Amino acid sequence: MKSSKIIDQEYKNWLADIKTRVRSSQIKAAVSVNTELLNLYLSIGADISIQQKKSKWGDGLLSRLSKDLMNEFPDMKGFSERNLKYIRQWYAFYGQGAAIGQQVVAQLTRVPWGHNIAIISESKDIDEALF
Repeated sequence: MKSSKIIDQEYKNWLADIKTRVRSSQIKAAVSVNTELLNLYLSIGADISIQQKKSKWGDGLLSRLSKDLMNEFPDMKGFSERNLKYIRQWYAFYGQGAAIGQQVVAQLTRVPWGHNIAIISESKDIDEALF
């Protein structure tokens, strides 16, 4: 018969393993959410760029879009006019998406949005940003 100390230690080891797996899963989920969000931002940035080039809506486009998106998705952050400008700038900075290639886009979407903003704000060009 195993002593209670051995059983207790086995339980502690098992519990530690479960905690590690839970934390790992949480990190993977956060990275996955970030990737999806940044892919969304990339597509919105492309859409904004296209619409601003071809439309006659004028400078009010981002303001109107911001209000409409915040009304439709009140619990979702990221649709302020300022953030929509960052989204457009981020898309434009990296050469209109396709020019930078899928591998680079995949790398960019692993970086949190706030860090992406800091990178494009401080970098002179794409090479410096990617470094």
